[in-house]
Amino acid sequence: MKEIDFEKMGGLVPAIVQDDRTGRVLMLGYMNREAYDKTLATGLVTFFSRSRQQLWTKGETSGNLLYLKSMAVDCDGDALLVKATPVGPVCHTGTDTCWGETNVASPLQFLTELQDFIERRHEEMPEGSYTTSLFRDGLNRIAQKVGEEALEAVIEATNGTNERLIYECSDMFYHLIVLLTSKGLRIEDIARELQERHAPQWKKH
Repeated sequence: MKEIDFEKMGGLVPAIVQDDRTGRVLMLGYMNREAYDKTLATGLVTFFSRSRQQLWTKGETSGNLLYLKSMAVDCDGDALLVKATPVGPVCHTGTDTCWGETNVASPLQFLTELQDFIERRHEEMPEGSYTTSLFRDGLNRIAQKVGEEALEAVIEATNGTNERLIYECSDMFYHLIVLLTSKGLRIEDIARELQERHAPQWKKH
């Protein structure tokens, strides 16, 4: 990681805190060298209070802690991007962020989390897991399951209920992600292809 220039602004650097899961900016604090080192050592985001002239770990009294995921230094070495997982609201006013925004992940982001989970299953292959059994059955069986679930979705779309359609589409998406994982691909590859197709200059191959 790039060296942080704590002396550039009198021993402090601004630290922008972002939710690691949702990408929402949560707050802005300041760190000196001691706060930075304590954050790395404890895994809890710690700042230097300019008003009290002392260190404070976010949530030490309220319980609304920030669990560190990563830190990155900007190109000039005088600002930090802190990615963390918040426990409870971040702002002292009780809101999720210091800008009064609601910090809720888009359900679409869960597809990435789901594939991360499925990839771990592929690597670890724990006993008793349905996903493990699919990987062990092989590509042809996984592809067959995608087809079966797609057919079930079609049936529900034409002769069923919306509730059952959502249920069957969920099964289809799950098995599709398993298929992509078995081929070393990601759901983001599909999103990227659709994004390219949406561009005005795109032409069907």
